[in-house]
Amino acid sequence: MTDDGADPELLELLRQSLGLGSTGADAPPETYVLQSAKFIYDNSVDVAIDMYGTRAAAECIWSAMSQRGYSTKTWSEHELHPKTRDEAAVNFIFTMDLLNFSFWSMRSPEERFAVAYRDKKWTGYWSLVAALQRAVGEEIPICTPSFWADSEACTDQSLRHVFRSATEEEMPLLQERMECLREAGHVLEENFDGSIINLVKEGRGSAARLVNLLAEYFPCFRDETSFEGRKVRFLKRAQIFIADLWAAFEGKSYGSFEDIDKITMFADYRVPQMLHSIGCMSYSPPLEGHIFRERKLESGHSWEIQLRGCSIWAVELIRREISRSHPDAYVNAILIDFFLYDAMKAIEAKKEEKIPHHRTRSIWY
Repeated sequence: MTDDGADPELLELLRQSLGLGSTGADAPPETYVLQSAKFIYDNSVDVAIDMYGTRAAAECIWSAMSQRGYSTKTWSEHELHPKTRDEAAVNFIFTMDLLNFSFWSMRSPEERFAVAYRDKKWTGYWSLVAALQRAVGEEIPICTPSFWADSEACTDQSLRHVFRSATEEEMPLLQERMECLREAGHVLEENFDGSIINLVKEGRGSAARLVNLLAEYFPCFRDETSFEGRKVRFLKRAQIFIADLWAAFEGKSYGSFEDIDKITMFADYRVPQMLHSIGCMSYSPPLEGHIFRERKLESGHSWEIQLRGCSIWAVELIRREISRSHPDAYVNAILIDFFLYDAMKAIEAKKEEKIPHHRTRSIWY
């Protein structure tokens, strides 16, 4: 290897280990997200996981999920999520998860960014879904890759109309969202004949392989950083695309993945908040004070990496405990994540939050 560039043989070995290389296509692909999370947990000094807390939480979570009949069908039950199981649904879900990041606001609930749709004002993640559904109803091809790649049609003005707000606050990181759409449009045209379906098919029924394809071809899905001298991967939005496909199609058709259990929890800011609230995670005094004072936390900061990595590992421990205690039951990190997110949003709606969520403004989540 020289200073002029990476060693081609080393790069090929890495591609093979990810299941992306031509000679390694038969090897089971790995995302290395869970391995990254374990490394972060092992080296974390500001975020700790309470083992007794995770065991207690596992039983409570499983009991609540069982009582509610929590399953993939729960995802489709929301009025804004796609109800069809066709190519249009795949395109909608890809668009949704391409832009699924950074909805928090420092403004009051009445002043924050919101989307008016179906006689309601939607905030947070649902503001994005509502904006997309509204655009589809207005016959704007917002979920079409060829539209994103068309500089004459996909203008700043047209996108600002799609994501127009019912308040004075603009959608957070709107310019970055526009860039993500255009980047994805060009990547899909250059590598997948402009088709999201072709991208999904390239995964060949492997969740891990499809995650890796997203990270390899789309810079805006490449959610990774360095921690303690080692590259670590979170791949939140890449993973949630696979999870949403799996949930929307109930594990069939475009949502059929032989290794769906390799998908981890989606490292964002809501699930760590919930894990702390139910006694699974604790923070060092400086970090806890920073979060309570609602100070911004830069993307890539050691605290932020620890919050995300330990959250993934805590959910994995919860999953393992449920599987140990209920060997006949099936649960994966996806369902646990969906449940914890919904539970945290319900607590927020009641204004019963024990601790604020950490505030990182980033395209990664």
